[in-house]
Amino acid sequence: MRIYTKFGDRGETRLFDGTRVPKSNIRVAAYGNVDELASVLGAAAAFIEDEPICGVLNDIQRQLLTLGAQLANPHSDNINTAQGGNPDKARLAKESVTNMEAWIDGYEAELPELQKFILSGGGPAGAMVHLARTVCRRAERGVVSLGQETSLDPLIIEYLNRLSDFLFVLARTVNHREGIKEIQW
Repeated sequence: MRIYTKFGDRGETRLFDGTRVPKSNIRVAAYGNVDELASVLGAAAAFIEDEPICGVLNDIQRQLLTLGAQLANPHSDNINTAQGGNPDKARLAKESVTNMEAWIDGYEAELPELQKFILSGGGPAGAMVHLARTVCRRAERGVVSLGQETSLDPLIIEYLNRLSDFLFVLARTVNHREGIKEIQW
């Protein structure tokens, strides 16, 4: 199997169900933003030497691939288990949000309380995580736009919203652990 199909040379792509759509389609943009976010998290992990944090980022990348698969399937919300559909195939679990909340609480406990807004940045690792947070917000906006046109699993938006909160706390944590002082606005 070759990586190139030449199908995209005409500006089209196929969704999970085989439907042909323009690459400018709002659904394609939504899962494309999620794919970009997963890549930025991989780049951030390349700068992080803390193995447990890298493990968390790898888990999130896997969840983002699942989320992207849901977005690429226009019928993912219509899985009929009575007709043999597998509800667990490429679907986020509610635990993915509750686990992230636990990570937020755990990391936040080691941080100084925020008194003012801070500038994004810090060391290379922290700055990359801040960048991932902004890409996450863009992905969330794209999914919200898609959700205004079609039915989506509400957990997708909840997950992306919580993920951006997590990435803010994680960027602060990475910088804190590296001894890098936050710059207040």
